[in-house]
Amino acid sequence: MSRREDPASARAALALVTDDFHAFDAPPDGPGGLSGAPSTGAAAPRDDGPLGWAGYGEALARARDRTGEREAVVCGTGRVGEVEAVLISFDFGFLGGSLGQRTGDLLELAHVRARALRLPVVSLIATGGSRMQEGMRALSQLHRVARQSALTRADGLAQVAVVRDPATGGGWATLGAGADVVLALPGAQVGFAGSRVRPADADPAAYSAEGQLGTGHVDGIVAPGELRTAVGRWLGLLTRPAAGPARPPAALGDARLPDSGWAAVRGARAARRPRADAYLDVHFGVREELSGDRCGGVDAGVRCGFGERFGRTVAYAAQLGTPTRPAGFRTVARLVRLAGRLGTPVLTLVDTPGAANDAAAERAGAGAAIAECFAAVAESPVPVTTLVIGQGGSGGALALAAPGRTWVTPNSYFSVIGPEWAAAILKRAPQEVPRTADELRVRPQDLVALGVVEGIVGLARTPGGAS
Repeated sequence: MSRREDPASARAALALVTDDFHAFDAPPDGPGGLSGAPSTGAAAPRDDGPLGWAGYGEALARARDRTGEREAVVCGTGRVGEVEAVLISFDFGFLGGSLGQRTGDLLELAHVRARALRLPVVSLIATGGSRMQEGMRALSQLHRVARQSALTRADGLAQVAVVRDPATGGGWATLGAGADVVLALPGAQVGFAGSRVRPADADPAAYSAEGQLGTGHVDGIVAPGELRTAVGRWLGLLTRPAAGPARPPAALGDARLPDSGWAAVRGARAARRPRADAYLDVHFGVREELSGDRCGGVDAGVRCGFGERFGRTVAYAAQLGTPTRPAGFRTVARLVRLAGRLGTPVLTLVDTPGAANDAAAERAGAGAAIAECFAAVAESPVPVTTLVIGQGGSGGALALAAPGRTWVTPNSYFSVIGPEWAAAILKRAPQEVPRTADELRVRPQDLVALGVVEGIVGLARTPGGAS
């Protein structure tokens, strides 16, 4: 099998996403590099590196002969879909895609060039970790990589990682897990611990792409043949933000206003009422979703992602009508903060009876997660627009609602607490729940009269603003 056909090679991985790759000229070998630290570049083929590791120079020479590459990464620019990007690709055939001083030079160069050219960064990662033959000099490259990634993030440039097989050690823990969006190839080994250093009884599923998706550390699994389309779509969404605040969608379903508070609650809970997926499908032509809170959790009752409307991108966070779990609030906070860094306005769709209140939710930090969500919305440097499309239950709904930019649909309600819980707290009989709902003034028209929402979409002219 030739190097270009080998799926472990850097060039084969690049060919999955682009036909238009232009490699950067490598920084000079020898002392200094980009960082001012001594480099392990191989001007002398028998240089055994900073540790004098016997045979290291010969191993480097063999790796270069075998792969045709000078180092374990190849960096340059290329067009993916309609977007020019800086591309970083690891070659696992080059000493297991390991990171050494020279690898750090190249990764730093890639990020420096990305910032100078104002381009997003795509990393195609296949690595076993830091290069043992360079000792702590190799491990310290993770500081350089993390710093460069942070500088690129601070410059408002998107970073997309594609984790291949394997993606372990520091490469996963910096370029991979630290990216804004993480995609994985099916069946890839993904985890900080490599296969030879895990506990003997470790569950292998925990170190797989599928396992990492299930625990909220990967956003999606993409087959190699679909990777170019997926990465191109993501880059398009992450680099073309809409100008100004998002416009709330038009109401779907019944446009009649409820005649009582209890009718509003019942209408919002009706099974036939349009849900968030219907709103997202109508509102956006193309959309891609983030998955997980990066803390080990996924809430299936929350959707977060980026959608295209009239050629520009709006970020969205939508509740699907279930009690929102801590992972859901953390994922929303992650979405809002990412949108803020990219300058992308946010649309939130509120529909929940409230925050999950079971023991598992408390153990997972419900209060802290809700606080994090409130803070992300409050601190957002981009405008957040909210539409309540169904149930607006207490703080679990309010955490996603934008102060001064919240609208409601005719078939929704918003309440300080669910009417059943309010009746229980007031020691009222169950048959008094409807009266309690009326007294809470939860109807859309009540909310407008109270001044807590801006208006009712579908019944009055919606406000201006870019969509």
